[in-house]
Amino acid sequence: MDNNRFLKDSDKTGRFIVKSKVTGKKYYVEPIGNTHPSDWGDLDPATKKMTGDYGDKYEGCVPEKESIITEDNGFEKITTLPPGMSPFNEIERRDKEYESIMKENNII
Repeated sequence: MDNNRFLKDSDKTGRFIVKSKVTGKKYYVEPIGNTHPSDWGDLDPATKKMTGDYGDKYEGCVPEKESIITEDNGFEKITTLPPGMSPFNEIERRDKEYESIMKENNII
């Protein structure tokens, strides 16, 4: 992702917001899925055992039922990407499209 074009922010759930420096548009991303496995933690190199209990912290995704990106919350053009597809590619594609529209309408 072009850091000259976007600002990024994220939280412990894996949700993040990307704001275009070109169009000013904000893009909200939520990784949807199951939480981390029960043995998630730090691997102790000496004992080869998992240590640390992060509980509900830093799960990296949210269950679909807990998604805040919904039409009820005012979001439009909601897209669920297939596993392995980068949200940054979709954000860049949409932002360039939006930039073209803004230029056509003499907004930028």
